Amino acid sequence: MQTTLAESFRNTPEGDTAERILRSCVHCGFCLATCPTYQILGNELDSPRGRIYLMKQVLEGATPTAKTQLHLDRCLTCRNCETTCPSGVEYGKLLDIGRQIVEEKVGRSMRETATRAVLKSSLLSPTLFNTALKLGQSVRGLMPGFLQARIPAAETSGSWPAPRHARRMLVLEGCVQPGLKPNINAATARVLDRIGISLIAADRTGCCGALAHHLNDHDDGLAAARRTIDAWIPHLDAGVEAIVMTASGCGVMVKDYGWLLRNDLAYAEKAARVSAATQDISEILGAERKALSHLTPEPARLPPKRIAYHPPCTLQHGQKLTGDVETLLAQAGFELTAVAENHLCCGSAGTYSILQPEIAGALRTRKLEHLQADAPETIVTANIGCLTHLQSGSQVPVRHWVELLDEALALSRSSSERPA
Repeated sequence: MQTTLAESFRNTPEGDTAERILRSCVHCGFCLATCPTYQILGNELDSPRGRIYLMKQVLEGATPTAKTQLHLDRCLTCRNCETTCPSGVEYGKLLDIGRQIVEEKVGRSMRETATRAVLKSSLLSPTLFNTALKLGQSVRGLMPGFLQARIPAAETSGSWPAPRHARRMLVLEGCVQPGLKPNINAATARVLDRIGISLIAADRTGCCGALAHHLNDHDDGLAAARRTIDAWIPHLDAGVEAIVMTASGCGVMVKDYGWLLRNDLAYAEKAARVSAATQDISEILGAERKALSHLTPEPARLPPKRIAYHPPCTLQHGQKLTGDVETLLAQAGFELTAVAENHLCCGSAGTYSILQPEIAGALRTRKLEHLQADAPETIVTANIGCLTHLQSGSQVPVRHWVELLDEALALSRSSSERPA
């Protein structure tokens, strides 16, 4: 694609990146077939190719409008188009640049600004979020069904093994996951403990920055990234071998720290180091598959369970990780059902389901039809956002896959033979 950037963008880091990405696009249109919003809305301006045209116009000097912003806002940032694209267009990076420029030029209404501010303050504050969650859970039984679906029942986490192994890994606790689903990280700690790895959490990490970043508050997003890096670097210096992600949405953000902070002289090297050390739990357990194999449960002790797996976009498209979850679950004795359109987004996408509820709801309905088509007993996924979004519309339980693996391994014939 030929481009002529406006003078204000020439020879700037953002302009140089945008121009490189724009020039790699050949207008083939393959991305339309795999874009969730184009599937729902049928408008090319709500497809990657259409949005690329809009961003190109802005970068070449055209004045963006509220309509331009709307089409960019409607993007889920699922990055399915990147998986599909034969030219390797880095659409996600271009979208980050385009959204920020358009927001600076168009602004937001008072209502939109307030909504986004409330989302950031409530979701990023564990005190505010957990207080509101517990209040909602306490009166959940008195609520109508559609409200009950939005507030998960209270859960307990189970035990978290004390650090006792020479091998240690860090885990990102996350913003809302500890309150909504406290068992996910605890189950991860128990699984790793069985194969001789202790899982610990660093103090003062807070949010990874993903939520603010995708709300176009890049300054807050990068500030959160720096705080997290500062909390983790001493642990890496002390010999922690990996940073474990149990929420793929956080994982894709942390793996991008090196890119996002590449121009920050004080943090570029540290950010790259943190990104290089970060792995999704499926990567870690996939590499440790041999160690897990002796923990395979006895068939007689594991009730047969049919499960449907939803691979989050942030895992399969953002991190390009496929296959490990399915292999690990099958090895543990679960039967995985076939799921159509498993490449398409469920509609969660961080705060998207709140800001774009109609599109998110349509995508959730479509996704659940496919997930439930073969009558699974449980639906599993790898991201807290997908989990809660799907559960709000499903009568079938939705859980994190590592919880099922933990339960299966607890029934193992060798569960007591844990390496020290």
